[in-house]
Amino acid sequence: MKASRSIVNSRRERILETVRSEGDVTVNTLAEQLQVSPLTIRRDLQYLEEHKLLERFYGGARTGSAEETRKNSRELRKERIARYAASLVEEKDSIFINTSSTAVAMVKYITSRHVTIITNNGNIINEENPSQATIILLGGELRYTKGAMVGDFTRNNLAQVTAKKCFMGCSGLSPDLGMTTEMVSEVNLNQMMFERVTGSSYILADSSKFGEKIGCVSCPPEKIENIITDSEAPAEMVRRFRESGTWVYQVD
Repeated sequence: MKASRSIVNSRRERILETVRSEGDVTVNTLAEQLQVSPLTIRRDLQYLEEHKLLERFYGGARTGSAEETRKNSRELRKERIARYAASLVEEKDSIFINTSSTAVAMVKYITSRHVTIITNNGNIINEENPSQATIILLGGELRYTKGAMVGDFTRNNLAQVTAKKCFMGCSGLSPDLGMTTEMVSEVNLNQMMFERVTGSSYILADSSKFGEKIGCVSCPPEKIENIITDSEAPAEMVRRFRESGTWVYQVD
């Protein structure tokens, strides 16, 4: 006979309290404390992890990065940047998205219909897609550590398409150097996306990216049209970008 919902919820609350107070806790310890089977505990831990309330490891669980990352201020800023960028996508738009985690986070916030997304970001297949946007993967050599598709095959496919708008994340951003990309294999692809966009281009950069000069230049400062960042971006750099003719949008 299945346990009632109230009993299950109460047990899961006790698991959370134990994990938060003790740190790393094993399945066997929780099973002994709560007088249930290890299998029941594993199911509870899976449920709690899916709801981003803890993080499992082999044989146990911890509060870990799951809860901390969700509350981390930088992650929140990136999500707000992604949400704002998604609001700029209109019905029947075609858009480029590069391998940036902020850029790919846009997908779950797009509400316009009949949108086509062209990307070399393999991680997009794991993103929610509530608007049912059409996804075109450029293909190529897959770099598993980042989910990036790179190489000649990717470039050849990119050379065959255009998009109305592009949304590009970066490794660094500065008024004197422009947008930089750390991974050399992605620099040329980012440059091509800027070149092959027929409308507006946007760089998505949380405040931590300002002043960073990492890797190679994907877009020089004089060609940067729009920047979407957060309210903590350095005021002096924001001023310099605006004085050079770049629109800078700062989300709260």
